[in-house]
Formats: sequence, C-alpha cells, structure tokens
Amino acid sequence: MGDDFVPHTSDLQPALRIIPMPKDVNWNGDVFGGWLMSHVDLAGSVPAVKRARGRVATVAVNSFIFKQPVSVGDLLSFYADVVKVGHTSITVDVHVFAERNPKHPEVVKVTEAQLTYVAIDSQGNKRDLPPEP
Repeated sequence: MGDDFVPHTSDLQPALRIIPMPKDVNWNGDVFGGWLMSHVDLAGSVPAVKRARGRVATVAVNSFIFKQPVSVGDLLSFYADVVKVGHTSITVDVHVFAERNPKHPEVVKVTEAQLTYVAIDSQGNKRDLPPEP
C-alpha cells in the first residue's frame, strides 16, 4: 500500500475500526497521539500474527506520520499490509483513514506508519518464521 492507497476503492478490509471517545482527547480537544499510536500497533500486529502463525512483539516503529488531527466521533479504519519478511521479522505498513461529517461525508488519511514485529515463542524468545503457506 503506497501513498496512492484509497480504502473505498480497495477490496481490502480494515484490520481494525474504532471511534475515539471524549476520554481519548488532549486539552486541545484532539485525540491523543499516543492513543492513535497504540491502535496503529494493534492493527499492524494483525497481519504480523497471521504471517508468524503465532506471537509477535513490536521491535521498531520505523516511521510514524500524523497527517491530520483525529476528532471524537471520527470512524477510524486501520489498513495494515505486510511489506517485508525476514527470518524472524515482519515489517508492516499501516494507513489510517477517518470517515467524518456524516451529513456531508468525507474520508481523509490521518496517519501512516511502518512498524517491525519479531516472531516470539511462548517464553518471549525470538524464533524463525514458518515458511509461507
């Protein structure tokens, strides 16, 4: 998924969808960046766990760009796609879109990020990824 990714013209399903609530905002009335970052991490882990066929741990946030503020009531859709696979690691791109203004709906990209996860065993030790199915 590149910068030209448009969710409403894609057959992809979001990894996560959520609506921020009043408890999720800072003193300016915008959603906390940390709240959004935690949900990006959750969304990115969905395809990582699927590819790893088991537990993963976040090892790096390679990039994270806040493009627009997020507001209470925005319906956020998080699209996550594996972009690189190593021996133990999986890199995932996450694109977040907000559907806002129900009377005159618009969809805007609010965040994009790239995270790296590592496959781990039941003791939390790094493990090799299984072969692709």
